[in-house]
Amino acid sequence: MISHSEKETYEFAKNMAKNAKAGQVYCLSGGLGAGKTVFAKGFAAGLGIDVPVTSPTFTIINEYIGELPLYHFDVWRVTDPDEMYYTGFEDYFYGGGVCLVEWAELVRVVIPDFAIWIKINNVGENTREIEVENGHFGV
Repeated sequence: MISHSEKETYEFAKNMAKNAKAGQVYCLSGGLGAGKTVFAKGFAAGLGIDVPVTSPTFTIINEYIGELPLYHFDVWRVTDPDEMYYTGFEDYFYGGGVCLVEWAELVRVVIPDFAIWIKINNVGENTREIEVENGHFGV
């Protein structure tokens, strides 16, 4: 999918979230400024979450209540995948909500095989290519 604006990225994510099911893990990868947080905001909106969504860069995880609970991870600051165990990630990944993990490639060893990977590539000033795949992209 090619997105030509933040609004298109937001709407794409919002529509994707409408099909999300409890227990799913969505992994976001892409460089700085690629649109991962915009995607997260749209995804949250698709789950009926109507509070401001921010990237949990310093807290690692934010929890939101919507039609399904959303557990939004940002693991940019995780320096070793073993640090994920301190977050209790297994309870989230294998629980009754939906997980969205920004920078998931940094902790891929703890990501379940059933995860859905979303790779956002910056291909122009306002243009993004969004790829979605079950399994690992190999990033």
